Formats: sequence, C-alpha cells, structure tokens
Amino acid sequence: MENLRGMFQVMTRRFGLLNKNCCNVGDCDISLIQSHILHEIDIQHKPSMQQIAEILGTDITTFSRQVQSLVKMKLVKKTPDPDDKRISILSLTTEGKCISATIDQQMNSFLNEVFSQMNEFERETVIRSIHLLNNAMAKSSVCCKPIQG
Repeated sequence: MENLRGMFQVMTRRFGLLNKNCCNVGDCDISLIQSHILHEIDIQHKPSMQQIAEILGTDITTFSRQVQSLVKMKLVKKTPDPDDKRISILSLTTEGKCISATIDQQMNSFLNEVFSQMNEFERETVIRSIHLLNNAMAKSSVCCKPIQG
C-alpha cells in the first residue's frame, strides 16, 4: 500500500497550506484561515459569527480573534443582529469583497494550471475522486467536520 499520509503531506505543501500567509493581495497578507473566513462570509447570506465558526469547524474564541484582525484590516464588518443584539452578523467591506474575489481568482488560476497538466479523463477522475473523498470524510466518525460548500 502506498504511503497515504506522505502523499497528503506532499499535496499540502504543494498547495502552500503550511505557509503562514497563503495569499498576498496588494499590501495585505492573508492567512489560510482568514481566506476561508472571507470566502464563507462572501457566499453565505448575512451569516452570524457562530454560523461561520461552525462551518469552518473552529472554536468561537479562535474564530473571534481572526475576525477581529479582519475587522482591523477593514475587510470585515461586524453588525449586531437587529432581532438579537447578542448575535453579530458578519459582512465583507468593499475592500474585503475585492480581496476575496482576488483570492478566488488566484486559486482558480492555480487549479486551472494544475489541471491543464492532465487530459480530460484524468481531470474528471481526480474531481470525482475528490468528491468521493469529501463524502467519505463527512461520514467518518474520526474525521473533523468538513467545510460546507
């Protein structure tokens, strides 16, 4: 049997997932978790702090610190929920939307370049395999909850 852990470690390194900053946009250095937060806020409809923390499988304390740093960077806005002031609704500022879109474009370019190294059958096989792996991880009792979306 192949060394699966080793294969995943190499893939993680090639994706740059171990880098302190995953994305540089203008003069903003964005960490991997911050890029995930920006993406989820962007695709959800008026999400609360708790909703995004749950989607990302992050404890609320760590998540709150990350959001606070994004607020300081003027990328995220926290607004009290009009129906329940204890709940904070998250949204992207104009600059936050721009940075999220830029990261999206960078990731899509990267993935398109990687997939361009394969023929159509290989691309379809890899994509189908990723779906199978994500679904199996979602059903696993020992795996952390996957990111929804």
